[in-house]
Amino acid sequence: MVFSGLADRLQETFRKLKGKGRLTEADVDEALKEVRRALLDADVNFKVVKDFQARVKERAVGQDVLGSLTPGQHVIKIVHDELTNLMGGTQSKINTASRPPTVIMMVGLHGAGKTTSTAKLASHLRKQGRRPLLVAADIYRPAAIKQLQVLGKQLDIPVFTMGDRSSPVDIVRAAREYALSNDRDMVLIDTAGRLHVDEELMTELESVKKAVPPHEILLVVDAMTGQVAVEVAESFNGRLGLDGVVLTKLDGDTRGGAALSVKAVTGCPVKFVGTGEKLDALEAFHPDRMADRILGMGDVLSLIEKAQANFDADRVEKLNKRIRNMEFTLEDFLEQIQEVKKLGPLKQVLGMIPGLGNNKKMKEIGDIDDKELVSVEAMVKSMTPWERSHPNEINGSRRKRIARGSGTSIQDVNRLIKQFEQTRKMMKQLGDLEKNMKKGGKNPFFPMGRKDLF
Repeated sequence: MVFSGLADRLQETFRKLKGKGRLTEADVDEALKEVRRALLDADVNFKVVKDFQARVKERAVGQDVLGSLTPGQHVIKIVHDELTNLMGGTQSKINTASRPPTVIMMVGLHGAGKTTSTAKLASHLRKQGRRPLLVAADIYRPAAIKQLQVLGKQLDIPVFTMGDRSSPVDIVRAAREYALSNDRDMVLIDTAGRLHVDEELMTELESVKKAVPPHEILLVVDAMTGQVAVEVAESFNGRLGLDGVVLTKLDGDTRGGAALSVKAVTGCPVKFVGTGEKLDALEAFHPDRMADRILGMGDVLSLIEKAQANFDADRVEKLNKRIRNMEFTLEDFLEQIQEVKKLGPLKQVLGMIPGLGNNKKMKEIGDIDDKELVSVEAMVKSMTPWERSHPNEINGSRRKRIARGSGTSIQDVNRLIKQFEQTRKMMKQLGDLEKNMKKGGKNPFFPMGRKDLF
């Protein structure tokens, strides 16, 4: 999970608060000490932590909180609001040109994932109906141009290159002209990086900026470097004037300090985060949703957006009808497994669900191995069309053949068939619940709406 260490500490602190009927100022002070330690351990800037703690305390010791019947929940709500404000408050979007093309200049140090992030951003923009052009302007790093060309080919997005003999300034000028004449409305420039910030790097980037003034300058930094990422952002911002930051490797074992500090220290908002190695693993950064995840409240809006981007609405409606009519088969089950895999790693998906976003709940579920889905797929694919439609009628010899064909055991096949029947009954119940809600009934999980989360 994102910021797992920080999330563990904060959630444990707030569990203690929620267990108290009334809060004293001493209770709040003790909780805030734990919050302070958790943030510092997550490598959040010391001054940022100090200011954060002061703001939370100022709001948390008011009479409306201490005198409330649910003071612990009030404090959690305050921390949630302040975490959101700390990370920028609201989503920061890409600045676009009034007349295309919009020029986006991607900058950063070696090893941060700049070239891959440039390709990911191009893919993200194309999903929004844009027509991106990738520009290979890193003429120094061995194979940088080839890497961008390979990524562009995988995404079917054109890559403009003039090789490594032309200057970056000449390349970006020619790329802009190419975009104008080839109906490309977004130009993403992959610039050169260095192992560290130096004068030569900054001078070149300033020259590129002057030659083709970008509408957006995005710094790509590795979230796992913590405060180093914030220091790099300060240096680049001082020379170039950044419009935003792209944090990579946010899915890794990161302490999260960069995401929580960069806006407060530099004034530059985090605009995108990398959440995996695949070329579609780039998300727009929403401060409120990230605060939800950190505090174990899930991120249902991002989950819905992922589903909308990957699921076909007509197919979903047909599936709903089959579920309501108890016609859901293993063929449908296989199709849904393949659709769910598009959403990303299962543990990441489950972490977005309210209630399961809580780290304690995730630990109760245990390790979730995506490879188990591969075994399930293999078993279903080893069945005949008749068997997929009539799982309860699969006899012993058929089960033995399915196990042999999928490289699993008979016990695995038995378990799959049993779990499928349980799933089918549960889906029928959810379908009935949906019909009830459409008739005006309440959702038993959230009868009062999202306020229940606080």
